[in-house]
Amino acid sequence: MPYRKLGRDSAHRKAMLRELTTQLIMKESIVTTEARSKEVRKTAEKMITLGKKGDLAARRKAAAFVRNEIADIHEEKDAVVVKSALQKLFSDIAPRYKDRQGGYTRIYKLAKVRQGDAAPMVVIELV
Repeated sequence: MPYRKLGRDSAHRKAMLRELTTQLIMKESIVTTEARSKEVRKTAEKMITLGKKGDLAARRKAAAFVRNEIADIHEEKDAVVVKSALQKLFSDIAPRYKDRQGGYTRIYKLAKVRQGDAAPMVVIELV
């Protein structure tokens, strides 16, 4: 099989990848295990590519995968602006990579390992 099972059944694995991808879009950098980060890289790069297309079909495909969570809240004049993860993907992140042909994420290995099972930890971030 061309993907890692990560010790979970398919529904749990898909939910975990959706959540990690959404967190990466929202925070732009997360700490996770090496195996998870390599799988999240695939889904995150697909979502950014959809964001670069920017049409309605791409927006619907991304909305089907990215969770509906609040990414940013700030005030502009007298109004409070609430931005979801999907809006951040299409309005902030995708335009940043309009001239880049892929490779939107970077993985750094950390010197520490996870305490319970000594799994290698990494930082995955948007370039």
